[in-house]
Amino acid sequence: MIELQPGKYRKKIIRLWRFAALGLGLFIFYIVAVSFNFFWLFGEMPDLKTLENPKSVLASELISQDGKSLGKYIVENRARIEFDQVSPRLFEALIATEDARFVKHSGIDLRSLFRVAKGIITGNTGSGGGSTLTQQVAKNLFQTRSEKYRGILGHIPLVRTVIAKTKEWILAVILERKYTKREILMMYLNTVSFGNNTYGIKVASKTYFDKEAWDLEVHEAALLVGMLQNPTLYNPLRLPTNALNRRNTVLDQLHKYEFITAEKHQELRKLPLSLKFTIESHNTGPAPYFRESMRNYLKNWVEEYNEDNGTEYDLYTSGLRIYTTIDSRMQRYAEEAVTEHMKTQQKLFFEHWKDRNPWTDMNGKEIEGFVERAVRISPRYRALVKEVGEEEAWKVMRTPYKMKVFSWEGEKEMMMSPIDSIKYYKHFLRTGMVSMDPRNGHVKAWVGGINFKYFKYDHVRQGARQPGSTFKPFVYVSALDKNFLTPCDHVVDRPVTFTLADGVPGGWTPKNANGKYSYQSLSLRQAIGKSVNSVSAHIMKMVRPNTVVEYAHKLGITSKLDAKPALCLGVSDVSVYEMVGAYCAFVNSGHRTEPMAIVRIEDRDGNLLQEFFPKANQELSENMAYSMIYLMKGAVEDPGGTAGRLRQYGVTEGNEIAAKTGTTSNYSDGWFMGMTHSLVTGIWVGGEDRSIHFRTMAYGQGGRIAMPAWGLYMQKVYADPTLLQYRKGKFNMPANFSLNCGGVYTDSTDTYVPPSLSDDEGVLF
Repeated sequence: MIELQPGKYRKKIIRLWRFAALGLGLFIFYIVAVSFNFFWLFGEMPDLKTLENPKSVLASELISQDGKSLGKYIVENRARIEFDQVSPRLFEALIATEDARFVKHSGIDLRSLFRVAKGIITGNTGSGGGSTLTQQVAKNLFQTRSEKYRGILGHIPLVRTVIAKTKEWILAVILERKYTKREILMMYLNTVSFGNNTYGIKVASKTYFDKEAWDLEVHEAALLVGMLQNPTLYNPLRLPTNALNRRNTVLDQLHKYEFITAEKHQELRKLPLSLKFTIESHNTGPAPYFRESMRNYLKNWVEEYNEDNGTEYDLYTSGLRIYTTIDSRMQRYAEEAVTEHMKTQQKLFFEHWKDRNPWTDMNGKEIEGFVERAVRISPRYRALVKEVGEEEAWKVMRTPYKMKVFSWEGEKEMMMSPIDSIKYYKHFLRTGMVSMDPRNGHVKAWVGGINFKYFKYDHVRQGARQPGSTFKPFVYVSALDKNFLTPCDHVVDRPVTFTLADGVPGGWTPKNANGKYSYQSLSLRQAIGKSVNSVSAHIMKMVRPNTVVEYAHKLGITSKLDAKPALCLGVSDVSVYEMVGAYCAFVNSGHRTEPMAIVRIEDRDGNLLQEFFPKANQELSENMAYSMIYLMKGAVEDPGGTAGRLRQYGVTEGNEIAAKTGTTSNYSDGWFMGMTHSLVTGIWVGGEDRSIHFRTMAYGQGGRIAMPAWGLYMQKVYADPTLLQYRKGKFNMPANFSLNCGGVYTDSTDTYVPPSLSDDEGVLF
């Protein structure tokens, strides 16, 4: 019998315990050292404030007045939703695939870690990962592997990974103590990437299936969850076979953990991917020109707000909720009306010019060197000259290659050189349209061009062109308000000459659109309704240009106006935005209300940051404003009125409309300004360059090239029963308003029928 000597293994056991204690102590020291960035070796940890308020990058969103999303300002396309907005099928797929013990562990799953360790030792790399969902949340939320949290040791590849993992363990434990499992799940789903610049389950559901996250079916949820392991490798657009196989792997996991039956499992595996891919970008969605116009304003607002309040908001990452005045329904109708109208106009324009180039001089001859000059000012050419020199730049610009181009029949792929592309796009007519509620200045619809992807220039606010006869109301109102005229007065249509005494060397006699003078006595309503130039010239000579400039600026025109006689025909450039804002004063009882596009701005949690209110000043008396409405109703209601064709759109019956058409010389610019009691809408149509236009009045006048878009838009607005506040009706006539002109004022039509006058009776010359 062998006797065991006492203490034979004692030293070994003690030594083993000492090594274990030392190892534990070193591990604890390591954890503490990482937590406190010992000697700056490990890099910083997120501070307590960050831990208590974890924030993901969240795109700020523009929201319409009727609660619809108008789009986002995107660095990462991300939107946040709550637990009860997500399908239970998705949670099941996520847990079954990514972290089956999620509800049992406290941030670190030791069983998974041992499984991974065993796999490394045995060479079984397919044994699964050891990161829990909570650790992945820590990684996504706090960017633990970014340069910001990297210390001295972070430049050593393997050591860097170990330190980052350690930080994620620490953060995971803290997150598990501070938040519920539901909250952690949503932190994960709201921050994770699904590829194609798509972050968060809400955006992913819309992008890949055009669904809300609550409506996802099992196989759809399985595809999205499957993508999480590697969004590039399992991208269903580029690698559909990989994505399908990965989706089926997730379905296998759902069956394994008994979330679905064997029959359901086999049924779902046979389904195709069934994508409805619609990627969101600054080129897509409603009101793209409006979004882009608001971008700089909002960036400046954020900067000023941060300075005043000591905050650190960012337009692209702070998830601001920006509530606008735009109505998504009216925006859609405006875009549809512009598309329908401009397709027709473009077809006419192509037929009008056939095989000829439309850039011509005053004599109708093609402008020499037009394309070369257009190339020289193009951003691409300028960039090439800096990079490779002028000679090589021209070679590149002349070299054809496959490119996608805009057409009204849809995007086309064509073989075309950059110079050919410039020539091609110069043939397209452009437009700008904006619609406002005159009672509060709210912008309801904004269409800055025909296609934002291909034509970025905004013709609502960025662009300014000659308004032509749509400027005449400012001439008329200056004379009425200064008591030079009354609404009852008449003026003879005959030549008016401006001489050196008027500041015009050599003299100038404006002609009417048809080149003739009727020598008839016209009421002011007839004159403005028929847009008679000689009458506007007569009024301008009476009141002087400085007075007209004063009134135009007072009512809302902010562009510089040349105080010269030709201003009576609208020769100074203005924007559609300015014109509509100024016309609103006529409808709003003489109050100039500044156009307003944003109602309030909130942070991502719904806390109000700033609220905006209409700003209005009384610039005209109520009677004076209505006098102008009365005069401009003649364009629609009276014989020969330039807007009489609106009747064919069914918008005049039971309705009052005041309007003004505008056409500039050579038909370079066509305008229409339409007013109802609740909406003022302006439209401009023309070429990118003033030399590009129709050649005849029949095609180029504002009543033809611009007005139909207004008729189509209002037709759609009136057909929508949900837009009751913009239904047909009468203008708000002041209680004490009367026209004592000796004629008859009919209550049924609110139309003034003037008395018969001879050329020398009650006529102003």
